This record gives sequence, C-alpha cells and structure tokens, in this order.
Amino acid sequence: MTEYPLWELFISALISSTLFPGGSEAVLIYQASNQLAAPWALLMVATAGNTIGGMLSWLLGRWLVWRFPARRLEQKHQTALHRIQHWGSPALLFSWLPVVGDPLCLAAGWLRIGWPLSLLFIAVGKGLRYGALLYLVG
Repeated sequence: MTEYPLWELFISALISSTLFPGGSEAVLIYQASNQLAAPWALLMVATAGNTIGGMLSWLLGRWLVWRFPARRLEQKHQTALHRIQHWGSPALLFSWLPVVGDPLCLAAGWLRIGWPLSLLFIAVGKGLRYGALLYLVG
C-alpha cells in the first residue's frame, strides 16, 4: 500500500465494478482494519468508485444496444436482461452481487433504463454492501 490509500480504494472499487475482476472488498477491509482512513471516508470513496464503474457498464450497455441483437448475448447477460425487464431499475440494488451485478448494469443500459434511477439504485446497493462490510470489521 502507498501513501494514497483512498485513491487505491477508489481505483480498486472502480475496476471491481466493471466487467473486469477486482477485489475492492479486500482493500476496504485492510484499510479499515489498519485505520488508514476514517470509516466514513472509506465508505464514500468505495461507493463512489464502485458506482462509477457500474455506470460505465451501464454506458457500455447503451452503446451496445444498437450493435448486437439480444439473441446474441451471452447467457449471463440474457438472465440479467430478463431480471431488469421484470423488476425494472430497483433490480440494480443487486448490482453489487458477484457474477450477476455487472451484467445487471449492462442490461439496464441496454434497456435504456434512465441514468438518474440507475445511478440511484446502483449507488444505494453498493453503499449498503460497503457499509455492511465496515460494520462487520468495525
């Protein structure tokens, strides 16, 4: 770890919330356990990075909607597409889940779910997850 723990957490959370794998939870727990920053700062930075990453996946879905028909999506993306169609934007509360979370964000963009609601539900879901982790470490 360097002398910029909040930047490390932000970048880790951003990467973890895109279609790339990452381990922002481990970084958060390490930093909280070693008191490298105040818990509220860790919560805000991790949530912001993870939410921005989720919105990048949402933007990718918006961009891809015209390029690929739904029948050509991978199975995990098809499942996410059906969940978003059924539940609407509140399904994005589960965007923090491993494996299905990133495809949910992509599917929301694909289905043209409005960005304000997408941003709200993604941020709330991811904030609750990081809050729960900090509570357990605390």
